[in-house]
Amino acid sequence: MSFLHRPHFASSSQMTWRPQYRSSKFRHVFGKAATKENCYDGVPITRSVQDNHFCAVNPRFVAIITECAGGGAFLVLSVKVWEIPPHGVLKNLTVPWKELQGHSRRVGIIEWHPTANNILFSTAYDYQVMIWNLDSTEQVIKNPIRTIKHHTDVVLSMSFNTDGSLLATTCRDRKVRLMEARSGNVLQEANCKTHKASKVLILGNMKMLFTSGTSRYNDRQIALWDQDDLSVPLLLENLDGSSGVLFPFYDADTHMLYLAGKSFVSADLKQNTAGADITLVSLGSRVMPKRGLDVSSCEVFRFYKVVTVKSLIEPLSMIVPRRSESYQEDIYPMTAGNRPALTAEEWLSGLEKGPVLMSLKPGSELTEPSSEMKGLANSQDTRRSQSRPGMLQLSYIQDQLEATKEASDRAEDDRSRTPVSNGDDLVLCSPPRTENELRLKFLKQQEEIRRLRELLNQRDVRVKQLELEIKNIKNSQTQS
Repeated sequence: MSFLHRPHFASSSQMTWRPQYRSSKFRHVFGKAATKENCYDGVPITRSVQDNHFCAVNPRFVAIITECAGGGAFLVLSVKVWEIPPHGVLKNLTVPWKELQGHSRRVGIIEWHPTANNILFSTAYDYQVMIWNLDSTEQVIKNPIRTIKHHTDVVLSMSFNTDGSLLATTCRDRKVRLMEARSGNVLQEANCKTHKASKVLILGNMKMLFTSGTSRYNDRQIALWDQDDLSVPLLLENLDGSSGVLFPFYDADTHMLYLAGKSFVSADLKQNTAGADITLVSLGSRVMPKRGLDVSSCEVFRFYKVVTVKSLIEPLSMIVPRRSESYQEDIYPMTAGNRPALTAEEWLSGLEKGPVLMSLKPGSELTEPSSEMKGLANSQDTRRSQSRPGMLQLSYIQDQLEATKEASDRAEDDRSRTPVSNGDDLVLCSPPRTENELRLKFLKQQEEIRRLRELLNQRDVRVKQLELEIKNIKNSQTQS
């Protein structure tokens, strides 16, 4: 069964036919590899044989699991959550913000809830899925808020829908499970004998599931499922006989579906009957969030290709060919931002909300969070500072710096915004791609550290002055 629409033939009297297919503005999208100076080389990427990404990306940082003594950092019995300072990592981090202890065997997958703040899902080789609330005041959390025990073998992948109310999993027992994310109750279960699913994706709000895996003859295979009926797949397609896992990526804004894996000779684009475009890409990678894309070049997706044998990380941009260099609003709808829609407490109480949306148009700003979310952030900062001695004063100074700089930099930001950075400074948003950019960021960080130290010294002097004044007042009172 093909993903291409079949041509519709006219009657015999007309003697002509026209192919009927859905017109797509992304039909001619193409992949553009980054130049050598914009790649990251010399990175000792782990050589672990696990089927995983080993990479995480956001507009400011690229994180890679590196090779270390003993064959790589891949044996994890507890989950450790690290907090990256707002100005970057200036020294090695040795103490995690949170440590989650609950799994009895190696942890394989962790996923953040898409809309709730500080809700984390983890699964391990003990066949269990655990839900964690990181808003706890404890630094070491030993009891998850819920444990899902429906799986009879190792969980291979997890996927949420848009608002995080549903969770889909694939397992080595050949079953695809769709369950309520909060309670863990199984809603649907698929057990297709002709398709062994390895990875699963919930396709946004289309009420469909997509899985990649192998057929009974070990051909790489993809399948499309009705979310309300997983008894039989809607579509089943054999791709090739190559080995290696296919990693699916879905762009809910453009309805583009990407398959990342080894042995694809070239990028190919198909259209399926479900209304989604499918692009096949030869790589193993992670993707940049939408807010970090280059909208001036009509970039709609960006992979970060991890090449272990070359110790290389290569960005690969998916471009929609357009002649105009102005902002193309039709290919950039409102997209999910980086702010949570719910607190952990609200989500646990039963609330469901979609993501907080933002526009990628240069100069636009994300809607301010509610007062409850602001209060939550302040309480979290206080708890983090209390759990780390000596950080309270520094965090206060940073807050004061940001508050004072915000008003003075607003006009300058409006003048200096570039179409690439979606309204933010490109140097602060994107990770350094060349040695010169890295050196520039390092110098800026050193300058910021110097300013912070000066402020600390000034505050220390002010504290001593106040202490002397208090002492003088007390002495004058005792004398009188």
